[in-house]
Amino acid sequence: MTPEVHPGRRETDEPVAGTADRRAPRPIGRTGLTASPLTVGTAGWRHWPDGSGPTRAQTAELVRRLRADHRITVLDTSNNYGEGESETRIGAALAEAGGAAPGVLVQTKADRHFITGDFSGARMRDSLRESLDRLRLERLPMCYLHDPEHAPYAEICGSGGAVEALVAARDEGLVEHLGVAGGPTRMLRELVATGHFEAVITHNRWTLVDRSADALLDAAAERGLGVFNAAPYGGGLLTRWPLASTRYAYGQAPPALLSAADAIGRLCAEAGVPPAAAALQWSMRDTRITSTIVGVAGLEHYQRTLELADVEIEDGLWAEIEAIPLDDRTWQDAPAAR
Repeated sequence: MTPEVHPGRRETDEPVAGTADRRAPRPIGRTGLTASPLTVGTAGWRHWPDGSGPTRAQTAELVRRLRADHRITVLDTSNNYGEGESETRIGAALAEAGGAAPGVLVQTKADRHFITGDFSGARMRDSLRESLDRLRLERLPMCYLHDPEHAPYAEICGSGGAVEALVAARDEGLVEHLGVAGGPTRMLRELVATGHFEAVITHNRWTLVDRSADALLDAAAERGLGVFNAAPYGGGLLTRWPLASTRYAYGQAPPALLSAADAIGRLCAEAGVPPAAAALQWSMRDTRITSTIVGVAGLEHYQRTLELADVEIEDGLWAEIEAIPLDDRTWQDAPAAR
């Protein structure tokens, strides 16, 4: 069967990209909060079993830098990141520095139990209490229901379920604003449609080679939600050319996806543009996206991310990139799952 291919540009009357400012703060939907176009992702803020990972001193230094320069104003964490280590580091660093500076947003996620998998409403309440303690906050300014694909939709949204518990926590003032963060875009669209959420996080599904989240981005924009797009590099595949990896997101990349990544990398090289800059700015330039989440482990990576965001990319290169055919069967969400 001949693969179905799609050009990079969406088949709508409006272009994907507008003239989104790469530095100016953007409103997070109707929450009244704002976000910088870039968000620091802290999933890797821990010591890994092999001894890798940033030290506490390195991540504390990065938090101090964020408070000082205001170029990136959002820290994204989760109850389960590093089994709590990420939140603990953020809380300690902010307390040491005198608290979050005005305009700095710390957002976290309510998680299932990382050992038992419990995703009940009671577990959500426990997750919130744990996060408040680790982050040393009295209330969470923004909290997301995290990875709802790990439980049946009816269970998540049913009586006594995770959504009910989080909405109640918001009504009580423990949480100021609620969002939803996860993988499969169809489930995220269904949850967005409930009207309970003010923001959404998608990952690995709006990149140079994967457009699974297109309909989700449209739905979020139509409802006035804030949108955070995570993993613009697809797990590292899109950071350099010639390609140094054959993996995308969490698995082996199909040949057609690798071919598209190779073609885009070649175009970037010919134009003198780092492929990582194109991958990052593909997300940043989309007017439906509030902020792009990038994992940052220390000051060197932080500075490199800012440099990539500032690279000038001509419209002609974007047009060439958008003309590269993509096989939508290679995306994270297959056609039937979107």
